[in-house]
Amino acid sequence: MGVTVDVTFKSLNKYSEILCGDTVECLKTEDSDVIILADGMGSGVKANILSTLTAKILGTMFLNGATLEECVETIVQTLPICQTRQVAYATFSILQIFNNGEVYLVEYDNPRCIFLRCGHVVELQKYKRLVKDKEISECRFQVQKGDALVLVSDGVTHAGVGKSGKYKFGWPWESVAEFVSEQCLTSLSSARMAAALCAECSQIYEGKPGDDTTVVVARIIDRKPVNLMTGPPLDRNDDETITADFMKDESAKHIVSGGTSATILSRELGRPLRVSMDYSDPDIPPIAFMEGIDLVTEGVLTLRKAIELLKRYLIECDLSSEFFSELDKKNGASMIAKILIEDCTELHMFVGTAANSAYQNPGLAFDLGIRQNLVKQLKEAVEGMGKKVTVTYY
Repeated sequence: MGVTVDVTFKSLNKYSEILCGDTVECLKTEDSDVIILADGMGSGVKANILSTLTAKILGTMFLNGATLEECVETIVQTLPICQTRQVAYATFSILQIFNNGEVYLVEYDNPRCIFLRCGHVVELQKYKRLVKDKEISECRFQVQKGDALVLVSDGVTHAGVGKSGKYKFGWPWESVAEFVSEQCLTSLSSARMAAALCAECSQIYEGKPGDDTTVVVARIIDRKPVNLMTGPPLDRNDDETITADFMKDESAKHIVSGGTSATILSRELGRPLRVSMDYSDPDIPPIAFMEGIDLVTEGVLTLRKAIELLKRYLIECDLSSEFFSELDKKNGASMIAKILIEDCTELHMFVGTAANSAYQNPGLAFDLGIRQNLVKQLKEAVEGMGKKVTVTYY
């Protein structure tokens, strides 16, 4: 049985720092997903450089079949050791989830991975060994659909240190795990779990994080492909082709963005199109309905607003409940963004290249047009969430 991994990561920068000292790398091999969380010593630019180099070295070597010993040895020989403290330049966690459900976990001085099954914390049996005089923890186990794995940097367990609140000596790992367990029982997506944990850390820090704080949530879910069609083909004879390609994967969610695209689909499939009379947001055109299509929206205005929500999701560290309230609204833009954030593991876009006189200057080349620019932004935003994106032009 193959497994699909839905990964979300969020970070809080140490208060007053522009750069985060933690780095997350999400990589894919032919038979696995590899997630690396590196925590650079200190904070700011120096920590960012150290963690980035650590994550890149580990990721590159891991993908090329290097052993753990070779990876650690390379890091030891490549990166400097603090001359003052004589301690590690960076700590790290490596989580490799194979398509058959087997997991390989490696931890070096990071807080322990939180493994949840049916919403409850499961203790992992780990083995310790010395690699280049460094104590490394290893673990192999099997996951199943519905499981969740959470990696955190020590900014999470240090939350509250120096403050006057409940956790003035830090947020114990057991308490963090209990909080994550509660979120797992009520949250369906890795996005909401990661956002909730980061928000709780920010609250414990009283809005001024004393350390770089990173959360990585990986949930084992069913594959969730999304097909999105926008724009009419350059050649009208390709209407049948784009429709057939768009509808080919019956397991995918189907989104149509654009009135002309919806009209083409309605004609080619022989299915009526019914426009909703519910104007929930005056700034966003209403959605429509068609049998067998999950969502039908207007094109340019709706896509632009959806991309704004996706960028906000990617950029904002401390996502509030207000953001998810916006995501839950029943307008076309929020509904597109919600599907792509919470209900999508891969996005396939089917893009028509005919100019639309309503939005585009016919004198401009297509790749300078508004729709093409939105397609590019949408692709970058979804890829920024660690999801695979393909674009086919007609």
